[in-house]
Amino acid sequence: QVQLVESGGCLVQAGGSLRLSCAAAGSIVSMSAMGWYRQAPGKQRELVARITSGGTTIYADSVKGRFTISRDNAKNTVYLQMNSLKPEDTALYYCNAERVRTGPWAARDYWGQGTQVTVSS
Repeated sequence: QVQLVESGGCLVQAGGSLRLSCAAAGSIVSMSAMGWYRQAPGKQRELVARITSGGTTIYADSVKGRFTISRDNAKNTVYLQMNSLKPEDTALYYCNAERVRTGPWAARDYWGQGTQVTVSS
């Protein structure tokens, strides 16, 4: 079994910065992309940023130039550096790991429990 343990969410003022971390724990053989998604009250979950095992990144248009995703493959950890935060960034942020292989059986995706980011105006 694999667990994604997120940390770093808290209350911050607009214009401030936060760094989210997500560590994948378990007997992981390989893992494809990792990413961050967010869900605000009354809205659908949306992709924030995603990074492949090779380092290719994609970002939502709303966070380009403000957020940076990075990954430490040796530690199975993904980070999200969030700068110039806005009130509209307020949401529950979820970590995702794609195609995680823990043995010879089929790979599967995993989700974290979420970490709350609240940006006050």
